[in-house]
Amino acid sequence: MTATDQGISLLRLATAGSVDDGKSTLVGRLLHDTKQVFADQLDAVERVSRERGLDGADLALLTDGLRAEREQGITIDVAYRYFATPRRRFILADTPGHVQYTRNMVTGASTAQLAVVLVDARNGVVEQTRRHAAVAALLRVPHVVLAVNKMDLAGYEEKVFATIADEFTEYAARLGVPEVTSIPISALAGDNVVEPSASMDWYGGPTLLEHLEAVDVEEDPAAHPARFPVQYVLRPQLPGDFRDYRGYAGQLVSGVLRPGDEVVVLPSGQRSTIAGIDRLGEQDVEVAFAPQSVTVRLADDLDVSRGDVIAPVAAAPQATQDVTATVCHVADRPLRAGDRVLLRHATKTVKAIVRSLDARLEICGLFEVPDPESLSANEIGRVTLRVAAPLPLDEYTANRRTGSFLLIDESDGATLTAGMVGTPLTAAVPAGAQ
Repeated sequence: MTATDQGISLLRLATAGSVDDGKSTLVGRLLHDTKQVFADQLDAVERVSRERGLDGADLALLTDGLRAEREQGITIDVAYRYFATPRRRFILADTPGHVQYTRNMVTGASTAQLAVVLVDARNGVVEQTRRHAAVAALLRVPHVVLAVNKMDLAGYEEKVFATIADEFTEYAARLGVPEVTSIPISALAGDNVVEPSASMDWYGGPTLLEHLEAVDVEEDPAAHPARFPVQYVLRPQLPGDFRDYRGYAGQLVSGVLRPGDEVVVLPSGQRSTIAGIDRLGEQDVEVAFAPQSVTVRLADDLDVSRGDVIAPVAAAPQATQDVTATVCHVADRPLRAGDRVLLRHATKTVKAIVRSLDARLEICGLFEVPDPESLSANEIGRVTLRVAAPLPLDEYTANRRTGSFLLIDESDGATLTAGMVGTPLTAAVPAGAQ
């Protein structure tokens, strides 16, 4: 849980679903019913809705911001929306439904603590539903909500909801998703989104908003080993107390650090002790915990630079030049074995080469195709990389921040691939072995 100064927690969530399952309408309903829409925005939506011959306001227009989205009635880009209730603040990523925009869902869900997967009650679990569930599992999103939408068009039948919920939950269990909460809703009519439905008295669970407000996303910072990627070396060399000051600034991405902790600087392997920790406006704080931004001072004069990682001696990651990872290719040009790229991990960027493409993952059928010639845009696969300098990497299953990286085009700096160290999705089997 990330708290504000007022003690109101923050939840990062992403919505996903097949085309026309109602994602944008759902987000619009959440914004409208939680009083997050300005009067002029609502007036504009109502005007456009009338021009289209609709009886009421098309709430999807509140989120579909691109002209192509409004013309086609689909979501193309990831739309970030911010709203709040007295109990919690929310950052919501409304991700596209088309298969060709799978990479956009990867972007939106990469930092999410909860994913809302929508299903049209009339169509049930379809291929794209399975794809989105697999992406959520691959990215290790801790909480998944199945929102069975358009229940008004299915007669608000309990059996329809139960059948879909059972099928999705069974599939999610195969993917290793730890928790699925199923909620029957109608985004258009507002049933079980913010207010309870009067048409589904057989459902006794929370509304979607009640679940979003109550879901426990609190994490104990001490549950994970400390990882402190150095972003900047501070050497002000000012008169007085700061003449010999040497501090290493950055964000503590996991764990806890305290003065006196024995630490190692990676990849060099140099050891020291934390002499002090400073925070904006405060010197010599007693403890720092993720995700605070702090400055760490060491007891020894070491050669530490941007991109190095400070970690506890007792729980340090292994620095390696050989990386096996699961990747989602996001660029239009394919990724091939032998490609020379840049690899960006935390605050460090190094040269790398794609040594091999080991498999392409068919996430709908949960099987792997070995030794593909290339990975195209939106495809997911396993690769082996060789980097020019050792990197202190964690498995993605252990640490989402230090277990992830980007591959970047050397020539123009464009992002090519999002990578996760190791095999975070273990449900896949080789082709022909099912």
